[in-house]
Amino acid sequence: MLKVGHSIRRPGRVHGDTEITIEVPEELESVPGVVQTPKEVDFYSREYPLESQAVDMTADRDWVWSVYTDEILEHRKEHDKLNRPIIAASKDTGDIEPTAGPVSGKDVTEDIRQKAREMGFGEVGFTNLDRRYIFKFKRGWAKFPHAICLAWEQDYEPTQTAPSIEAEGPHHGVYRIMGAVALELADYIRSLGYHAQVHSPNDNSGAYIPMFVEAGLGQLGANGQLLSPHFGSRARIMLISTDAEVTYDHPVDYGIHSFCTICQVCVNRCPGRALMRDKVWWRGVEKHKLIYRRCRPVMARYEGCAVCMKVCPVQRYGLKAVMDHYVSTGSVLGKGTHLLEGYSIREMGYFGPGELPRFNNEFFQIPHGKNEDLLYEDLKDRIREGEVSDDSSGTMALREFKQRVAQYVSQPPDDMGRSWDV
Repeated sequence: MLKVGHSIRRPGRVHGDTEITIEVPEELESVPGVVQTPKEVDFYSREYPLESQAVDMTADRDWVWSVYTDEILEHRKEHDKLNRPIIAASKDTGDIEPTAGPVSGKDVTEDIRQKAREMGFGEVGFTNLDRRYIFKFKRGWAKFPHAICLAWEQDYEPTQTAPSIEAEGPHHGVYRIMGAVALELADYIRSLGYHAQVHSPNDNSGAYIPMFVEAGLGQLGANGQLLSPHFGSRARIMLISTDAEVTYDHPVDYGIHSFCTICQVCVNRCPGRALMRDKVWWRGVEKHKLIYRRCRPVMARYEGCAVCMKVCPVQRYGLKAVMDHYVSTGSVLGKGTHLLEGYSIREMGYFGPGELPRFNNEFFQIPHGKNEDLLYEDLKDRIREGEVSDDSSGTMALREFKQRVAQYVSQPPDDMGRSWDV
């Protein structure tokens, strides 16, 4: 039996459930929230601001449509069709005026928290809207100083079948549900006398996890995902920003930083070998860094993959059970078992503990960056290879280049504004 360092009390998993107590063993204690150097975070935010994948990686965002199975392709098109009006409704929420006057001096933190929980959000926290993590193209859009961090639980049983279409359905379905419910929650905040801007879960305005960590709703796991107390990486997250009178929550040490270093199940089981065993410093934060170029090809081809989510013991068992087991035994709950670590990949078969699929180097060769940058590289290659050898062919090549670049740069820089009718 290990010595308990501190205990954390959290609301029950759903509204109306009794509180739970999570006991963190002394040997797993580190720091509340995340280990970081704020001056470095400030520097990178100022000199190398974060940008959305929808802006900086249009080439591989378009490429994925060419490798989807017919089933996934139809699923994604249907999801986008259903989701588009929800996202459209979110875009102008910052301009909607309150429907009542505020009660002078009244802190509405708990009113909003209770309402959000009643509406189905599993985790609700309050913190500063940290503009260091707002995407560059959205900084002018985000209006209000406070962030209401909202997490919705993805369905448990389908998630355990990942990677599969059965797991992808609930994944996208949750985004539609929480996006629609958030519009209602914003109306409620306006009825209290304040503005409310909905930051859609499917048209992100920034990197949300740092604000969830700051609001005490979990910590960053080795899989690059928020590990929330009740449902781990199965949390789907979004924000509402507001000017309401609220009190901020505080970051918490759930023991996850040290636990992930010991656990390593997601690192060991990643089909693309995209997770790092050791932490590195990245943009002023100490973290396990995901290798995008090894993750993306697997995600695109195999139903969103999500193996790193599926095999996380916090996701499968909940943090309380994981920490209770660790306190009692000093070991990771489920590690080395088929129940936690086993998964199947379409057309490749089943992989149990210690077994991984193999992909050749060509599998990981996908387009990266912006479409217009790839066009420029293609034009240079054609010149080198002699395809553009005289005035006539040069004029034609430049005209084609100009037309295609104009097509790409004229598309709106957001997820739902782009056309995916391919």
